[in-house]
Amino acid sequence: MAEDTKNSPGGGGVFPLRIRGPRDFFGGLALVVLALFALWAASDLSGVSGFSFGPGTVPRLFASLLIVVGAIIAIGGLLHDGPPLESYALRGPIYVVAAIIAFALLIRGARIGGIRIPEFGLVIATFLAFMIAVMGGSKIRWVESLIAAAAMTAFCVVLFRYLLQLPFPLWPNF
Repeated sequence: MAEDTKNSPGGGGVFPLRIRGPRDFFGGLALVVLALFALWAASDLSGVSGFSFGPGTVPRLFASLLIVVGAIIAIGGLLHDGPPLESYALRGPIYVVAAIIAFALLIRGARIGGIRIPEFGLVIATFLAFMIAVMGGSKIRWVESLIAAAAMTAFCVVLFRYLLQLPFPLWPNF
């Protein structure tokens, strides 16, 4: 009887669970959590009504797809061997979040307490946000970063202002 009670490689129990690919498993779970947050954030937006889409349709659709993709990745981490988790650097994500906040504050201007941030417009806000995000990398190539920021700025101007015809101001309005 002692031989029958050996520990199984899956951890034993009725439902043996062993995380074979921790990077995939936890990455997939992070995607599911992000998608659940997006569903919650879009919960007060109207969805599909007849043949017309509401403002909440696309966020809910993408969040639902992200849940499916995240679940598939997490299940893959349970079924297939993968690399272990490594230490995580916070520099990159902090700079990316700072770039997003800077873009939001600079595009239309803002008032934070007694400080007034002027409206810088799409061109300057996009360029500065891109350059802030670039600084999150460990190896910064300034010439390539400036070229990429200029190209991304031009792309955003063409896409948002001319193709989608969104009413973003292009230049500062002091």
